[in-house]
Parts: sequence; C-alpha cells; structure tokens
Amino acid sequence: MRTLWQHCHAATMVDGRYAIIEDAAIVTCAGLIEWIGPRSELRPVEAERTVDLGYAWVTPGLIDCHTHVVFGGNRSGEFEQRLQGVSYAEIAAQGGGIASTVRATRAASEDELFASARQRVQALMRDGVTTLEVKSGYGLDLANERKMLRVARRLADELPLAVRATCLAAHALPPEYAGRADDYITHICDEMLPALAAEGLVDAVDAFCEHLAFSPAQVERVFIKAHELGLPVKLHAEQLSSLHGSSLAARYQALSADHLEFMTEEDAIAMAAAGTVAVLLPGAFYFLRETQLPPMEALRRHGVKIALASDLNPGTSPGLSLRLMLNMGCTLFRMTPEEALAGVTTHAATALGLGDSHGSLEAGKVADFVAWHIERPADLAYWLGGDLPKRVVRRGHELSN
Repeated sequence: MRTLWQHCHAATMVDGRYAIIEDAAIVTCAGLIEWIGPRSELRPVEAERTVDLGYAWVTPGLIDCHTHVVFGGNRSGEFEQRLQGVSYAEIAAQGGGIASTVRATRAASEDELFASARQRVQALMRDGVTTLEVKSGYGLDLANERKMLRVARRLADELPLAVRATCLAAHALPPEYAGRADDYITHICDEMLPALAAEGLVDAVDAFCEHLAFSPAQVERVFIKAHELGLPVKLHAEQLSSLHGSSLAARYQALSADHLEFMTEEDAIAMAAAGTVAVLLPGAFYFLRETQLPPMEALRRHGVKIALASDLNPGTSPGLSLRLMLNMGCTLFRMTPEEALAGVTTHAATALGLGDSHGSLEAGKVADFVAWHIERPADLAYWLGGDLPKRVVRRGHELSN
C-alpha cells in the first residue's frame, strides 16, 4: 500500500544533522520510503491512504544499539546493598554480581526469558524504539547462549521491531572454567561460535576487553574466529581502564567499540580511520557513579561517529528509556541534543551495520519513523521521562498504542 504522510516537519538526520524539512511530505510503499521532501515539491501521487500528522515532528525510528535485555533474575537487592556501603567485591564473594545473573539465566526456561525480555522491550518501544540490538553473554555455555539468542530471534518474530542478535559469549568467565580463561576462549572459538553461526542465530560477535574479563590477546582470538565465520565484531572497551581495546577493535574493522571512558586520542584516531562507531553508555556511567568522562573532544576532533544506547542490563544500567539516555548524553557527556538524536538514529544504525537501510529519513530506506507532538527536536532530550505523545510507524504501518 502506498501511503502519503503529510502536514509534518521532518528532522531527517541525514549525515548526523537535523537536516530539517519544514512542511514535509513522506510517501511510503512496500515498507520503504519512496519519497520525502517539502510538500510544495510533491508531484501528484496515487496513494491508497493519506495521513494528516498534524504538524508533528517526524524523526527516524529510534535505535537502541547496545542492550543486554535478555536475562534471568533481578539485582535490585545488590543496588540496595551498594548504597548501604557493601562493596562490589563483598557482593561477588556472596555469589552476587554477574555470577548471580548467569545462574538465574541458566535456570530460566526460554519461555520465561522471553516473557521477561518482552516486557522490557515493550518499555523501550514506548519511547519510539523501532530497532534493537540484543546481546547474549549471561549463558556462558553453548546451550544457554543458544537459548538467549533464540529469545532474541523470537522478539523480532513476535514484536514489530527489527532485532540484531549479538553473541557475547566472551562476557565473563563461567564458574566451570575458573582459572582457565584461555581454555574458555578456545571453547568459544572451536565450539560455540561455529555452532551458533551455523544455526543462523548470530548477526555479530562481541567481547568484554578488561582486566576483570578478557585480555586483548584473548579477544583477538575471538575476532579472528568471527572473521573466519563472516561475522562482524564489536567490543566492550576502555570502560574501567585503558587496554587499547578500541584500537584492537578498529584493526578488525569493528562496527563499534562501546563504553570508552578510558580511551586515548590514539584510539580515537584508529577508530576514525576504520569507521568504527563510538557507542557511549551514559546509563552505566550514571548508575556506577563514574567520574572518568569519555574523551568527547578527541572523538569530535577526529570525526568518530558517536552513538548512544541504553546498555539495558540488570547490574549496571537497568535503563528502560532510551530517551532518558538522550538527556544523560547531554547532561553527563555534554553532547548537544542534535548529537544525541544522531546517536540513537543514524550513528546507531551504523553501529549495527544497518546504515544503508535505517537511521535516517531518505528515499530507499526502511519506513521506520516516529511523529512526535513536540515543539522542536530538542524536546526529545529535554523532557525527563514521561510518555511523549507520538505516532510510531514501522515499515510504513502505524503501530497501535
């Protein structure tokens, strides 16, 4: 069905800018944007349906390009403990931390994981999210990583949004491999990744490069195997210390390097040359009360594309609102509202390898967009929480509220 959407203003986000079209019209057909421009320039079109958007502001559908939305259990008790002065080391010694999430995820059935993840994803969708990345990494063995990735595929099948599934088996060391990190990396490379890729469950491969996780040399082994399997890579890097994981990611033409509080200017130069997107995660920065800011000026100076994401996870960023991350990106990292909106649209699409099809309002791209009843695009970063009035369009079809 060809649909004409008119009486709106469009922040197209082409090239990461607002790129505003006043009094715009959008023609969609077969799930794609067929034409977009000033309504005065629209030639006669045979549309089966015409929609008056009431001069709303239209943006691309929002993209959350870094989430751990599939998990078992709940760690709000640990949050309370930390606020009462209990250290992370003490919590871990009690069996808490990521180990508790791994246990709960392994114990949960696929249906249970799907039901809980669905609720969290629906919260993100109420913010205008139409594309989502879902990472594994709380299973840490073949059966449970497979279970998590199957849930990611089910979310895409049963909800009206696009989902990219990322295998993060190299997230932490499972208890059965205590003291044998190299052996676990061998298991990931020789057994887990080939099996999961063969089953069509993986769109990209991620790892956690940090002193408390895996070394650059161990991560590189995972990257080599991913490339052998034809899978793009991503990396959690420089969150707690500088290991130059972001430069390693750039050497392997990673889609993104994420967190990046401790990255150096040399890392930024390497990422710019490789086209690797910097995904900033202000929710984790806020929740952990960090003080080391990502090197924003170095990223800007060298032209690194900057994305924002929720990092939705049970331990360090239980964030159910991507719009809240827009505000945090502005207030904590001193991004402009325009940079923040680009970070959850065009640059987020690039971070998922979807830059050719998603993230901006252009002819030929997927017709995912949101018509917001707001005063100006900056309102999306300005308002703290709440459900802004909106109409969400996914592949050219308006979703019901």
